[in-house]
Amino acid sequence: MPGRRIHITGAPGCGVTTLGRAVADALSIPHHDTDDYYWLPTDPPYQQPRDIPDRIRLMQEMFVPRDAWVLSGGIDSWASPITPMVELIVFLRVPTEIRMLRLRDREARRGLVDPEFIEWASHYDDGTRGGRSLPRHEAWLQTLSCPVLRLDGTLPVGELVDRVLAAIRSNA
Repeated sequence: MPGRRIHITGAPGCGVTTLGRAVADALSIPHHDTDDYYWLPTDPPYQQPRDIPDRIRLMQEMFVPRDAWVLSGGIDSWASPITPMVELIVFLRVPTEIRMLRLRDREARRGLVDPEFIEWASHYDDGTRGGRSLPRHEAWLQTLSCPVLRLDGTLPVGELVDRVLAAIRSNA
């Protein structure tokens, strides 16, 4: 069935990992998160990025050649060899205020509150900081040949999953 290589992306705190896991569960296919490939394992985590060729190699070894998977997280600036394998992009948007509340809560639960990260993430929409941003995401989405499903990440996860499944069926 086409559309079973799914990439879910959006700003930090908009629910891409949560939706990625839920879609993968609904389809009974593996879920992968870009953080597992982007970052070297460190204590505390998320301190040192892997070199891009190592990220790509790991992803190709772990899941990319398979028939079905869900990948959550950002790949727009570094994973061009992976992008052609994606059959559906799900782009989540959440208002900044809600996203930042979610992000602060998530970081507190993890015990990883990093004021610099929070500050950087708060500028996703205006694109005034380096790295992942709405303007960069929008530019990247324009380059894709696969369908892009835009969803409101404030909707209940079950409803979001239903919309993703409907998009898969309509693209089949």
